[in-house]
Amino acid sequence: MKLIVNIPAYNEEKEIAKTITRIRKSFDLDFYSKEEGKVIDEKLIQVVDDGSSDNTAEECRKAGADIVISYKPNRRLAYSFKRAVESSLENGADMMVNIDADGQFDPNDIPKLLVPILDGKCDMVIANRFGEHEAKNMPFIKHFLNRFAANMIGFFLNYPIQDLTCGFRAHNRETMLRFNLTNVHFTYTQETIIDAIGKNLKLQWVPVKVSYFADRESRIVKSVWKFVSNSAKIILKAVRDVRPMKFFGIPGLVMMLAALAVFIVFLFHYFATFQITTYRNYVFLSVILFFIGLQFWVFALIADMIKTNRNLTEEQLYFIRKEKYKK
Repeated sequence: MKLIVNIPAYNEEKEIAKTITRIRKSFDLDFYSKEEGKVIDEKLIQVVDDGSSDNTAEECRKAGADIVISYKPNRRLAYSFKRAVESSLENGADMMVNIDADGQFDPNDIPKLLVPILDGKCDMVIANRFGEHEAKNMPFIKHFLNRFAANMIGFFLNYPIQDLTCGFRAHNRETMLRFNLTNVHFTYTQETIIDAIGKNLKLQWVPVKVSYFADRESRIVKSVWKFVSNSAKIILKAVRDVRPMKFFGIPGLVMMLAALAVFIVFLFHYFATFQITTYRNYVFLSVILFFIGLQFWVFALIADMIKTNRNLTEEQLYFIRKEKYKK
């Protein structure tokens, strides 16, 4: 069984060698020789250099990375992850662990992510920064937005989501084969979780320790507003594709109920005075709300048909990919 530990990197020449060394050292843990991990007979370190303007790629090779993918220009984290998945499949990986380049996550926690996959309990394991080990020095706004989005989307999808944006995660081969990343311009973290839930893959969150560096500048969050805006677009599109009936149906139902409530108010006034002209605005508003709600339901039915076709297309892509990357 082959494991590839992937490191997405952008201008990380100062820290990347230390991270690679720590990962290599973690391969000496008893987990890989005496415990569940002994079935992993090949462990590789892969780095995707996302258009760095410094010497990141050279430092990776010097530090002993087994696979170094480097390209220009910088295309953001989602594209980097897509390349990582493709390369892992090409190199025959049975599992891929994704871990940040800056060293804020402990490579010794990798076995925690692998155990549920090796036991066959799940397909994808995500590190949870909000469990028993609360993330240290995480900015308040980042903490709040993550928890808010995770709870909101988890409620909407009827699936408990504990951490929506953590990049420290493990995937089995089946998950990598089924991924279809449509967004390659920002980040992949939210979309892949929503997509995996929509494909009925089994997900699990495992608590890990992480400390954020006070002077560390985020490679993704340049401004809170831009991050929220980009994330909202990705989340809305992903949820729309995964749960179209809910996405359009719930607003449609709310509109129709509002139309009914307004019409009941009209009837109350009408039977009290037997006048229509005075209260006709209630009728107009009720009709408008009803037709808007009806339009949402039409959208829901159309989107559900599109989802059916998309599922058939993705199933075909899955078998094509499975044949292409046959081991």
